[in-house]
This record gives sequence, C-alpha cells and structure tokens, in this order.
Amino acid sequence: MTTIRERLLDRLPVTERQLDLAGVPTAVLEGGDGPPVVLLHGQGEFAATWMRVIPDLVATHRVVAPDLPGHGASGVGDRALDRDRALTWLDELIARTCPEPPVLVGHLLGGAIAARFAVHHGNRIDRLVLVDTCGLRWYRPTAGFGLALLGFMARPTGRSRDRLFQQCFVDLDGIREEMDGDMELLEAYALDGARSPRLKAALRVLMPRFGMPPIAPEDLARITVPTTLIWGRHDLQTPVRTAEAAAARHGWPLHVIDDAADDPAHEQPRAFLRVFRAALADNPRPIDHRSAS
Repeated sequence: MTTIRERLLDRLPVTERQLDLAGVPTAVLEGGDGPPVVLLHGQGEFAATWMRVIPDLVATHRVVAPDLPGHGASGVGDRALDRDRALTWLDELIARTCPEPPVLVGHLLGGAIAARFAVHHGNRIDRLVLVDTCGLRWYRPTAGFGLALLGFMARPTGRSRDRLFQQCFVDLDGIREEMDGDMELLEAYALDGARSPRLKAALRVLMPRFGMPPIAPEDLARITVPTTLIWGRHDLQTPVRTAEAAAARHGWPLHVIDDAADDPAHEQPRAFLRVFRAALADNPRPIDHRSAS
C-alpha cells in the first residue's frame, strides 16, 4: 500500500535516500543541478513542507532538504541528541551532499539551527537565509497560538491540528483549495508525526537548545556570510518586529511578505521565490510584496 509520505514525494522532482549523519539516520531529499541550496524545515515539520518551492528551485539549483533529527523519516540514533551533535549532523549533511558551500535556508527551528551553525562554521556555507526563524528572541508565541499548540501536542487530532493550522496560515482554506489535495496529504502526515514518540522526544531536546532561547547578539554579530531575513507579516510565533530588530542591529536585508503568517514559502510561494532569488543576486533592497501572491 502506498504511504502518505510516498504520495507526497511522488509529487516532487526529488529522490530520497537515507544517510547516517553524526549517528543520526537521516532521510534526505535531493534534486536538481547547480549551486547547492540546503533547506531546513521547522519544528514538528518535515522536508516535504518545502514542496511549493522545490519544483522551481531544482530548475537552477541542487536542492538538499533533510528531515531534521527525529522528524519525518529521520531517527535520532543511539546517543543523546545535544546541541553539538545537532551542529555536527548539519556539518556532515553539507559535507556529504554539497560539492561546494551551499546557501543555507532555515525556517523556524531550522533557522535557529542554521544561524547557530553560521556563527561557528561560516566558512562551510556561501550565505544564510532565515525564514521566520526562532532564536532571535525568546520563543513567546501569542496566547492564541500557544493554546492551540499545547492542545495539539497534548491531544493530536484532526480538530486540534486544524486549530493550530488556523494560527499558522492567513488563509488555510484558500491554500487547501490551491493545492488540490496536496495540503490534505501534508496535514495527514503532520498528524501522524505529532503522534510519534520519536518526534516528541526530539522536540524536547531541540526546542530548549535551539528554538526557545535567543542567540546572543554578540554571537549573531560573528556571522560573516551574507544573511537575509524573509518573514510573513502575520507571524504569531516569531513576530515581524523580531526580524525588524535583528535587521536594524546586524544590517541584514529584511523582506516582509504580506498575506502570510509563519510559513511564507508555503503560503505565498511566488513571493517567497522572488525575494529568495533577489537575496541570491545580492539585491540589498527589500521588495514590496503587498500585492504579491
């Protein structure tokens, strides 16, 4: 019987393989040729959540999208998953999959991991793109988001998932209609994952070490590679004012995408791709996306 994951991956121009990275059995999606781009997803997600931008990116880049440790089809291995091991995991991923330093893109928890990696291993990447990332301040979502998140974590059901996803997207019903069944597959896979003891154990380690505490400003100042921020205007997890403060402090270009919450790559893929390609072209001026969709 075809699994939900297999049905999702059938829709993407990628192949999947399993790699052992720092002792972590890791599922990795790969596709395309050209300069490498590594995509790190957010907490509780999986690599296929990049599915609305991967088909465009593989036309010009080698795309590498892993499931984070304990997420999706990745395990955690036999040893404790701590901060150093997670960063070693990313270092080995880049070494095994990228023929040259990649553009490292991180979303939410993936962004916090990517930023900490850039602090210590900037020579291993070409540039950094942080998308609604955690780690720029203490993780304090809005009260409504927090209640929906706790409800989903305590009792993962279709109803509690929908309550949370209503907080994650400006127009959840509109996305479902646009994606013609693919969103329902993503939602079903997300629900399966939320029920996994492996994912819950991974989040208990990764969020307190990466996603919840802020990276010290003096550490962020050590990032020497070109860094761009891409943010959904209606993010309820890491509000846009967090990105504005980081942009002002560190001189990082900030692109704010309207009609998007905490996942602009999924909610407004064309706008996301436009600003992403501008970042790769070293365009320092943010683009107005008030009418982009």
